[in-house]
Amino acid sequence: MTGLTVFALTGAALVGLGFYGLLAARHLLRRVVAFNLIGSGLFLFFGAAGARGVGPDPVPQALIITGIVVALSATALAVGLVVVHARAAGHAVLPEEPEEPEEPKDEGAT
Repeated sequence: MTGLTVFALTGAALVGLGFYGLLAARHLLRRVVAFNLIGSGLFLFFGAAGARGVGPDPVPQALIITGIVVALSATALAVGLVVVHARAAGHAVLPEEPEEPEEPKDEGAT
């Protein structure tokens, strides 16, 4: 197993962990961290995939650097939105899904 394969598998594992965290976490900051974990895994996987060529390719490196800058800006925006939501609602945890009310039984029907 080469080093690039280890990097690619680690990136795929980070994406999987981030996706699980995004679905399982109710706290908004944990969801922001999970989303960043997905992005970091994609950057690692894309870097490993771009390095498999014959010579060094600057395009994947440039895309990764640009993606890191965009991810930093998106994270700052998301944390700002979480802070505004926490101030307005008094908490930064999403409410649990409400249970559906049971339908009343029709006692007069035969």
